[in-house]
Amino acid sequence: MSNADDLHHVRPWRMIQRRKSRQIMVGKVAVGGDAPISVQTMTNTLTSDAKATIEQIQRCAVAGADIVRVSTPDEDSTRALREIVAESPVPIVADIHFHYRRAIEAAEAGAACLRINPGNIGDATRVREVIKAARDHGCSIRIGVNAGSLERHLLDKYGEPCPEAMVESGLDHIRILQDNDFHDFKISVKASDVFLAAAAYQALAEATDAPIHLGITEAGGLMSGTVKSAIGLGNLLWMGIGDTIRVSLSADPVEEVKVGFEILKSLGLRHRGVTIISCPSCARQGFDVIKTVSALEDRLAHITTSMSLSIIGCVVNGPGEALMTDIGFTGGGAGSGMVYLAGKQSHKLGNDQMIDHIVELVEERAAQIEAAKAQAEPDAQLLSV
Repeated sequence: MSNADDLHHVRPWRMIQRRKSRQIMVGKVAVGGDAPISVQTMTNTLTSDAKATIEQIQRCAVAGADIVRVSTPDEDSTRALREIVAESPVPIVADIHFHYRRAIEAAEAGAACLRINPGNIGDATRVREVIKAARDHGCSIRIGVNAGSLERHLLDKYGEPCPEAMVESGLDHIRILQDNDFHDFKISVKASDVFLAAAAYQALAEATDAPIHLGITEAGGLMSGTVKSAIGLGNLLWMGIGDTIRVSLSADPVEEVKVGFEILKSLGLRHRGVTIISCPSCARQGFDVIKTVSALEDRLAHITTSMSLSIIGCVVNGPGEALMTDIGFTGGGAGSGMVYLAGKQSHKLGNDQMIDHIVELVEERAAQIEAAKAQAEPDAQLLSV
C-alpha cells in the first residue's frame, strides 16, 4: 500500500458516505448496496452488425467497463443480440425506445437488463408485458427518465421539464413495477443540464432506496462532455449518490469508460490502473513533462493494478509529491532526475532513459502487488476454515 493510500484511509475528510440502496444484479455485476460503483458505456455501432458491436464491447471491457448498453431499435438488432450476449465478456443492457416488443425480444435473447424510457415505452399494459418478460428471463430493469422525453401529462402539469416532473415520472413507474411484484430495478433521471440533473437526482435519492444510475445525458464532445460530466457526476458522487455511472460523450465509448474511472478514482471510489500525478510544466522543468506524461499514459494503459506515479518537472513540488506515490520521477539538472520508490529517493536517472525505465518499474511493482494478492487469498481461506 502506498503512502497516499494510507492517508486516504486515516483522514475522515477524504471519506464519502454512500447512500444506502437496495442491491440488484445486472447479470454477474452487483449494483447498489455495498457493491463497487460500476462503470457503464454504450456502443455506437449498428447493433445489427454483431461482429462490429462485439469488437467494440470487447475493447470497452479491456478498458474496464463493467456493463455495456446496446441500442435495440429494430428486429434486426434483437436478432443480433443473442450472438452479442454470447460473445460479450460483460453483461449487456438492451436500450429500448418506443417499441415494447423489442424489450420482450431482448429479454428472450439473453440481455441482462432492459432499459426502458417511461415517456415513450407505451401505456401501463405494455410496461406490464415487459415486466413479465424480464421476470421470465431473469433480467433486471432500468427505469430511464429523461428530461427530453417526459410524458405529456407531466409537461402539461409542470409546464416544462423540471426536477419535480422527472422524479414524479420515475416514482410512477416504480409503482408499476412494485405493483407487479418486480423489484429488480434501478433508476435514472438524466438531463443535459447539470443543475436540472443534480436537483432531480438529489430528490430521487430521498424518495426511493432503489439503486441509482447516474448520467448527464448528451454531455457533448470529449473535452466539454468530460468537464460537464465531472462536475455533475462528481458532485452527486461526493454526496454519496450513485451506484452505477455512464459518462455520455460524442466520442469512442472507450473514452467514456476512461473518464468514468477517472471520476471515480479522483473521489477514491474505485481504484484501477496507474494514477499519474503530473505538473502542468513551466520554465523550471528539467525535461518535457507533457510529452513524457502522454507517452507514459499510452505505455501504461495495460496496467490494471492500482498504483500511483508522480511525474514532476522540477524540485519545487517533486519531492513532496513523490512522498505520496508508489513511484516518482522529479526533474533535476544536467539532463537527469531522481527516481523515488515508495516515497524515498532511490537513484538518479538520465532523462533519455526515463520512459522505458519508469514503465519497467511500474510493471515490476504491479507484478509484486498481484503476487501479494494471490498469496493473501489462500491465507485468508485457511484462516476462515
